[in-house]
Amino acid sequence: MVRVKRGNLAVKSRKKFLHIAKGYRGANSKLSVLAMEQVIQSLYFAYVGRKLKKRTFRKIWIHRINIAARARENVYSRMLGALRQHSIFLNRKMLAMIAFSDLATFNLLERSVR
Repeated sequence: MVRVKRGNLAVKSRKKFLHIAKGYRGANSKLSVLAMEQVIQSLYFAYVGRKLKKRTFRKIWIHRINIAARARENVYSRMLGALRQHSIFLNRKMLAMIAFSDLATFNLLERSVR
């Protein structure tokens, strides 16, 4: 039986992780074992971060809408409830954008649901 050394595959695998870990500090970019651990951890954190980003933006949108509503003596929850009752279905992102950039339109929306 012929002996197979697997040298090419092992080097290829290590190279792949070292290439991904190129900008990391110290041994995390130089040593293949540490680079592999760091890349796996970094990819996991990136995945979690993409989920957290959505939550963070939703909080920001709610905060902006609430500030604009309170400036007009209203509250976020009552305003959204009134919008739904009047069949105005705008998502929080669009409402926050309107409240942040176009106050005249937000005033019109707020007056129409009172």
